[in-house]
Amino acid sequence: MSKFIDNLTRISQAAPQPIGFRTSKTEQPKHQIQLVAAVASGDTGAPADYTTGANAGLLRVSKLGSGTRTTKKVVPPTPDIPWGIWLGGDAREGLKQALRLDFDFVVFPAAGTTLVVPPSDGAGIIIQVETSIAEGLLRTVNELPVDAVLVTPRLEEDDLITWHQLMLFQRFASFVSKPLLTLIPPGTGADELQLLWEAGIDGVVVETGAKQPAGEVIRLRQVIDGLELPTARKRQKVDVMLPRTGHDVETMADIEEEEDEDD
Repeated sequence: MSKFIDNLTRISQAAPQPIGFRTSKTEQPKHQIQLVAAVASGDTGAPADYTTGANAGLLRVSKLGSGTRTTKKVVPPTPDIPWGIWLGGDAREGLKQALRLDFDFVVFPAAGTTLVVPPSDGAGIIIQVETSIAEGLLRTVNELPVDAVLVTPRLEEDDLITWHQLMLFQRFASFVSKPLLTLIPPGTGADELQLLWEAGIDGVVVETGAKQPAGEVIRLRQVIDGLELPTARKRQKVDVMLPRTGHDVETMADIEEEEDEDD
């Protein structure tokens, strides 16, 4: 089982902290929104140079080769944190190859990826879905054999998180019961991260590497450590309102008549 998915699920199901002064004899792990550092496979330097402070590393690849030599180059040599692989662009057969590699979890786009049934005891499966997905399709995500969902918004206002995006995240959390992750721009602050967590986001992914601001992952780690666990982590589910048939209306009328007779 995926270590990262275990942590992500624990965050997703976290309950509010109990009120009072009673302390537990066994120290419970702290619930924190998960921080994932994404590194491009062609970036210079070792992946570990950019992931200090992250809960997990994510290696972005545009296309997987079929040879063993390519496979060995892809796997990052940093076992201190769980690592995932993020298939970009037209993944097609990439998911089948990625599942054979020694990664803790695999991220792949819903569109353009050939359907492959993942093994139940293999890597964690995270499906990438855009915020523009139709509501009808969004409802089906809960029935898919995936462990989590990466929500990829269209960055607006010079890579700033907007209120519109927050509304979209809340919409996802209302329909999807699986853990949710999303991309955040560099420079995201405590207030934004707190709102994302309260909206139902369980993990954030930030781009890192030679072209990104130095020390950004460490800064985000410090910010996340200072966040407060939301007082209510129960996601509001949208009830399915089925249309009433003529038989239903007649039944309700009969019940009302019986109640009037009893009175």
